[in-house]
Amino acid sequence: MIIWVVIGFIFFLLIGIPIAFVLGLAPSIAIIGKGIPITIIVQKMFTSTDSFILLAIPLFILAGNLMAEGGVTRRLTDFSKVVVGYISGGLALVTVLTSMGVAAITGSAVATAAAVGSIMIPSMVKNGYKKDFASAVVAASSIMGPIIPPSIPFILYGVLANVSIASLFLGGIIPGILLGVSMAVIIWVYARRHNFPREKPPTFLEFLSSFVKALPPLGMPLLVLGGILAGIFTPTEAAVIAVIYAFILGLIYRELKLDKLLKIFSDSAISSSLVMLIISTSSIFGWLLASERIPQQVAALFLSITNNPYLTLLMINVLLLFVGTFMETSASIVILTPVLLPLITLLGISPLHFGVVMSVNLVIGLVTPPLGVALYICCAMGKVTLEEITKRVWPFILSSIVVLMLVTYIPSLVTFLPTVLGK
Repeated sequence: MIIWVVIGFIFFLLIGIPIAFVLGLAPSIAIIGKGIPITIIVQKMFTSTDSFILLAIPLFILAGNLMAEGGVTRRLTDFSKVVVGYISGGLALVTVLTSMGVAAITGSAVATAAAVGSIMIPSMVKNGYKKDFASAVVAASSIMGPIIPPSIPFILYGVLANVSIASLFLGGIIPGILLGVSMAVIIWVYARRHNFPREKPPTFLEFLSSFVKALPPLGMPLLVLGGILAGIFTPTEAAVIAVIYAFILGLIYRELKLDKLLKIFSDSAISSSLVMLIISTSSIFGWLLASERIPQQVAALFLSITNNPYLTLLMINVLLLFVGTFMETSASIVILTPVLLPLITLLGISPLHFGVVMSVNLVIGLVTPPLGVALYICCAMGKVTLEEITKRVWPFILSSIVVLMLVTYIPSLVTFLPTVLGK
């Protein structure tokens, strides 16, 4: 039966049905065909989203949108310019640094690409960068969004794998920074070869002024993560604090107009509903896989090939990189976590470590053709074709895979901060 579900899944994708509906439609047909009461579908969809922790997802999305409309992205960009703008390829480096700052607010690659791309792509093009390169830089740097905390994929994985979300947030900090550094190296080498333009070095007063303006936005991730680690509030409560903080900040900057709130709430609701719909429909797929004992069969298959944890992680990486090219990150996590978790537990691999490895794996797919979501967003903003941006994004993909290998085989890159801080 699973074979027919997989065939139906691929068929529905090929004819253009959105992934959120495919994930529910393919297994539902199989469930009905087996004579299982249809009420089980509704029950699984409801129970999968009936979680207090998952409430953090729409709240973090709303906080990110409030920040974007409140002038936060521009202030982070201005600060990034005085920090790295005078280096060769400065504006491209500014894009990476700004994306790291925005990622620490939104937790989403799509939100990061949209917020940073709307400012930095026109700015880079105006200063002599080619449109395809500028668009590729924004797309590539956006994948830090789901890795640098707060992170929507970490929240999902934490709920499914029963792993501390605070530990996952901490575990994502070093890998997220490594992603940014690897991209900065690619830009620097490319800029040296092509003699990219530079910004003029800032004066001390310019640096100080920019830093003061950027200090409140930079304080938000510290407030959120610090509050969670200190046990002052839960991740969901932290998301509420983030929304309030973003709203007040926008009013102080006088850039968050009250007449824009309806659109902000509407956009946030649409984005949140898409994520929650994917979670609910993925749960049907996951339940069917569990009922057919697919996790146990997958574990047996991998163990029949090798019981070496290093080789197993390599095979899982290849699998996840492939899955990430055509399936949305949240859906992949909801479906594959229950399938792969028994295997990595048998091999003695830390679920915390694996959660970060899995997330880094899957977010690379956001910039991998043919279905990389971040690529399409940046194509639209940069007015370039998919073929043009793909040629420029490959070096960033390869550098991200290098970081993935480091994170996979040096677990301390993930576990160091949670261990030191006792999480």
